[in-house]
Amino acid sequence: MKAWICTSLVIILSLFNPAQAEDTQATRYPIVMVHGLFGFNDIWGIDYFYRIPQALEQQGAKVYIASVSPANATEVRGEQLRTFVQAVLAQTGAEKVNLIGHSHGGPTARYVASVSPEMVASVTSIGGVNWGSRFADFTRSAVPADSATEWLIRQGADLLAGVIAGVSGSGELPSDSLAAMEALTTRGSLLFNQSYGEGMPLDYCGQGAEVAANGVYYFSWSGAANLTHALDASDYPLSLTGLAFNEANDGLVSSCSSHLGKVINDSYQMNHLDEVNQTFGLVSWFETNPVTLYRQHLKRLQQLGL
Repeated sequence: MKAWICTSLVIILSLFNPAQAEDTQATRYPIVMVHGLFGFNDIWGIDYFYRIPQALEQQGAKVYIASVSPANATEVRGEQLRTFVQAVLAQTGAEKVNLIGHSHGGPTARYVASVSPEMVASVTSIGGVNWGSRFADFTRSAVPADSATEWLIRQGADLLAGVIAGVSGSGELPSDSLAAMEALTTRGSLLFNQSYGEGMPLDYCGQGAEVAANGVYYFSWSGAANLTHALDASDYPLSLTGLAFNEANDGLVSSCSSHLGKVINDSYQMNHLDEVNQTFGLVSWFETNPVTLYRQHLKRLQQLGL
């Protein structure tokens, strides 16, 4: 009788303790999250992936936020991420990690999986610039190469990147905003894909293999909206940048460009910042909450034994 009562209490308490009930969704390998252009680890306690790491940790996952340059070439950021992953593996004793990258963090994660597939179980690209960004194309073409204007813009952007790195605790990492912009253009992305093409679809807007030849799993999802919350001030500039596209986009990256591996969805009612639950969680009331998408993906990885 006492045993039955104790069992009943455990079941009842688990209903009121979601974190305990969801512990079984912890992944086999740690999660490493990678920010995009002008991104950061956290600034004054505010995460780039707003409240997402904490949500995943509540489900039992080990989550690490990578330290990479706010602005630099994909290969440079990729090497920084590779060093970070090595440190995570040494600290945890894990054999591999699951990489989740947003925006430029997508190609950055892909680089590590291509160069060191033995360290990577999966790559998930969210709003990733995998085929380039037409906004980056427009910006690059609007500024004459080797001009005084380019020099001034580069100095200003590098200064901004340096401030972000310093405030977020990664000030020792170098910045090169011009190299970052070149990497995010269509031309730069296609050149990158020639060397690090695992998981990429054969055709624009196609779907790649869920498991590539290197044994790594690849996934992607993205938004296809610009203005999603009237009180979010960041939605308005994204509505302007979205005008650079003649196809569905999240304000900075087209839905088709985001495709990598298994495409979970490319038309969420989200813009580029909503995909990481910014700004401060002001996202569409009429779409699945971004935090929920990350929780669901954690469960997906766990079910695959990753």
